[in-house]
Amino acid sequence: MKIASLLHDGARRTGIVMGTQIAPVPFTLAEMVEAGLSAAADWLAAARDASKRIPLAEARLLPPVPHPERNVFCAGWNYWDHFEEGRPLRGGIEAPRPEHPTFFTKAPGTLIGPHDPIAVDPSLSDTWDYEAELALVLTPGGRSISRAAAPAHVFGYLLANDVSVRDVQRRHGGQWFKGKSLDGTLPLGPFIVTADAFDPADVQLECLVNGETVQRASTALMAFPVPELIEALSLGLTLRPGDILLTGTPAGVGQSRTPPLFLHPGDRVVVRAAGLGALDNTVIATDLAAPLG
Repeated sequence: MKIASLLHDGARRTGIVMGTQIAPVPFTLAEMVEAGLSAAADWLAAARDASKRIPLAEARLLPPVPHPERNVFCAGWNYWDHFEEGRPLRGGIEAPRPEHPTFFTKAPGTLIGPHDPIAVDPSLSDTWDYEAELALVLTPGGRSISRAAAPAHVFGYLLANDVSVRDVQRRHGGQWFKGKSLDGTLPLGPFIVTADAFDPADVQLECLVNGETVQRASTALMAFPVPELIEALSLGLTLRPGDILLTGTPAGVGQSRTPPLFLHPGDRVVVRAAGLGALDNTVIATDLAAPLG
């Protein structure tokens, strides 16, 4: 099943993707995640009974989790080829391969829809980078979830582009939060594919910038597969229904290419994977330095 969040008739709606159409259902995404996949039959029945369907091509899709209650969880260095390609950029610091997953978070204000423009402010930086990732939404939550039990805690899967501002990362002590948390820089979607309809073990992720393939790798190359990530993240930390987890990016990011390839206004970035659809976003110049009223 594919679950979408969309703006329709001026209101946020949740719908089930049925072929080339979306059938609105009388449930919020939060209610669906809270109920879990055991309620899927009710959602499908509501979708079949929907009096009005919306052409998918005409829908204004929102991030599938429009308003996460807290920060987006992320795994870093989760593909060894990406870990290795970053060595020359660590200022001579020799970091051994991590023995456990590396985690950080992104602020909720980063989220945008699968076709929304990516906000880039050239006055703040000229090192805006792309990162294609598999993401997942959790349910029913829990703490200290075992690796064996972890798959049952996944509501569904989707795509993400973890846009990162590299010099901002380095400027603030080399930590990742600030450089990955600027407003309007995390395309997510295009919909949630429920966990009963998708196997994340060997999925080909691709990222294209202006039609050129810059990243292509299988999720089978993850240093720590999804069950291990959930086990490690939840150890002593309670996860909640609707929490989002990004699972890391493979090699090919812009800062590690020769010459570097960073994003600029007018660029088109596509992240795609079989079974999950595609994110298709254009970069636009945005004044992120302006105070909000």
